[in-house]
Amino acid sequence: MCLLAVLYRLVPESPILVAANREEYYDRPSQPPTIQSGKPRMLCGMDQRAGGTWLGVNQHGMFVGICTRRVPGGADTVGLRNRGLVAREVLRCGSARSGIDKAMDELVTHRYEPFNMIICDSESGWVVYNNAEQNEVKPLEDGLNIISSQNLNDPMDERVQLAHRLLTLQNLDSPVKFLAVASKVFARNGTPTSRASMVIRGQDWGTISSTLIALSPKPRDAIFQYAAGSPDEAKYEDYSPMLRDILSRGLREARSKVKA
Repeated sequence: MCLLAVLYRLVPESPILVAANREEYYDRPSQPPTIQSGKPRMLCGMDQRAGGTWLGVNQHGMFVGICTRRVPGGADTVGLRNRGLVAREVLRCGSARSGIDKAMDELVTHRYEPFNMIICDSESGWVVYNNAEQNEVKPLEDGLNIISSQNLNDPMDERVQLAHRLLTLQNLDSPVKFLAVASKVFARNGTPTSRASMVIRGQDWGTISSTLIALSPKPRDAIFQYAAGSPDEAKYEDYSPMLRDILSRGLREARSKVKA
């Protein structure tokens, strides 16, 4: 299912701020965030069973995050491509606009498991709904955008609404404030007065990792933190040097093209 929050273009020093919890089967093997080979460089975790990813950033400063989408009556996923593969393909693009084109090409060419996907850079942002049978693209609004298994900011999703309320109790006007608050919000368990919980624990399936990201115009200010487990138990580790490395590479290559 997963839970993904993007604070988009409200904080000038970090136009893209992300908090995400990933839910998956406990026995499904995955690789923590690493810099992937090829161009453009991208930093993302990898599903070792299907080869896709659930979330990542590339050297052009483009973010991609994907969630499972719930469809009425369930969905027969036999023969459908793993949703993480389309996220990986989109991360190979140079901008969010070209990423949307790539996503639509993929959905015309292949049938994927139902998903919701956010694609954004500092220039444009988009959300893609794939219901297996039909697709829809909408622009990402400036401000706080939260998505899980239904539409963006779904008023009927208790977890989405709780996350929205907790992330708007104070003015998150800096990346440090956003990440500090989001790290607590996304580690929140259910309370007697609220059935919603940011952390999910089932018998075979639940929250298996959490990610916090701040993308900034200056690569040296970018932040990438990753908890290899439920964030109420696992500590966020700093992967920022790897993110700064690929963003610096992207900036150098862009400057070289301008000079050429």
